[in-house]
Amino acid sequence: MSNNLTQFDHYITDDGPAALVVREHLIPVEGADGVVFPATFAEIGYNIDDDPNGENIALIDSVGSQSNRIEPMFAEDNYKQLVPQVVIKAGNKSVSLLEAGHRAGDAIVRCSALQQELQDAFKKLLDGDATPLAKIAPTSLVFGVWDSRDTQAKMPRLIASTIRAYNVRKLTRSAQYVPAAEYVKSGLLDEPTDKATSEEYSKRGFIHVPATSTHGGVIAKGGIRRDATLALAALRLVNAGDEEKAALKLRRYILGLALVAFTRLPGGYLRQGTILVLDPDKKAEFVEVYPNGKRKPASVTHEAALAYAKDAARDFGVGKDRTENFDVERAKQDIKGEGKPGGKSRKAK
Repeated sequence: MSNNLTQFDHYITDDGPAALVVREHLIPVEGADGVVFPATFAEIGYNIDDDPNGENIALIDSVGSQSNRIEPMFAEDNYKQLVPQVVIKAGNKSVSLLEAGHRAGDAIVRCSALQQELQDAFKKLLDGDATPLAKIAPTSLVFGVWDSRDTQAKMPRLIASTIRAYNVRKLTRSAQYVPAAEYVKSGLLDEPTDKATSEEYSKRGFIHVPATSTHGGVIAKGGIRRDATLALAALRLVNAGDEEKAALKLRRYILGLALVAFTRLPGGYLRQGTILVLDPDKKAEFVEVYPNGKRKPASVTHEAALAYAKDAARDFGVGKDRTENFDVERAKQDIKGEGKPGGKSRKAK
């Protein structure tokens, strides 16, 4: 057995670190005082939490959003050999399992020829064997999965990453849409006589539309930080039934994928108006955190993680690539609560 394959075994053993933790200080590309645009949510807009001391924290990018940005990396040329490439064709669109919002528990794969295999894999997961799921959707074991619409099998995410801004000053912005021509004044269009017609004119760009005091971003007076955790304690929950050797191979494989994702420098683009890069004046923290609270510097490079992941994947045996079609009939059955193979209803009796 190569030393490369055993070099991170201390991350798998019970007396190893509870987690790897990264803290990176970020700044907008415009500079530390540049404006960034946090994520917006229905009804509340920006998620900004205040405390009695007058300070606040704005959520720039959530755990779920960060996961969805990171996971598709395993479809890129440098990484695609590490995981099975599973694609579902739905009409004219091809969707990689790596892009499905609920991963192996997503409707697009549940309503395909993979339905039975995934159900069996989730049942095995409930019995303490994650191997079948790792052969189909290993990143579901890295970024978390919940088969909420069938078996209820669940695995926690190993990687959690969040970006927050501290002590932010909230800004607003206003704009005015000016149509290319005065359609009503010129007699090209009739004057709208009711609210519904006026709204349609507005939507279609035929009249002036003011937009005042809308979200204008924030300035982070207290800086911006990405906090990321690789939960090694949760990795040790990944089992292969009672087979210790098989469990070791499986954990090394999942660890390899997790380390590759964890050590890759994330892309700077989050959304329009928000491009974040590392702050060159502030040192990032990368540590191993042990159950007794001790913190030791970690030194895993992305290159070392990738080399390890390739060896671990070869030793485990990566599942086969698959391309399946979205099954409309399965989807109809699923909507009726009859999505289980065999046509048995999942509705309460």
